[in-house]
Amino acid sequence: MRSTYWLTALLGWLLTASQAFAIDPLPFKDAAEEDRFRALTSELRCVMCQNQSLADSNAMIAGDLRKEVFALMQEGKTDAEIKAFLTERYTDFVLYDPPLQSKTWLLWFGPLAILLAGVIVVIMIVRRRAAGPDQTPTPSNDEEW
Repeated sequence: MRSTYWLTALLGWLLTASQAFAIDPLPFKDAAEEDRFRALTSELRCVMCQNQSLADSNAMIAGDLRKEVFALMQEGKTDAEIKAFLTERYTDFVLYDPPLQSKTWLLWFGPLAILLAGVIVVIMIVRRRAAGPDQTPTPSNDEEW
């Protein structure tokens, strides 16, 4: 009984310790700089994971990009300049909120176009059925069963 307690405690400590070393701590000047860093990395997509933000990803490239963002912040770059730098390297894909441009129209308006096309098809089907002749046979008196 005692050995399972210690084994469980050791396993719990190992799991917690591995999580603590998963993200490299960065030397922020103050809480405002840390908040800015967290907000900025949550707006950027991990180029490897694709469905995780830079802040959430544990991929090695995400760690490198976090360090790059931090270094750019230390150089005095604005958020817009940092995003422009990363967009130049990794295209608009690195942004969770890509800008509206001629090449991203399909991305922005494609789902709406598909929805509208579906609504139009449903309306056409409903109108045809409502306007069409009644196809149910009506029994007449001179017919026998």
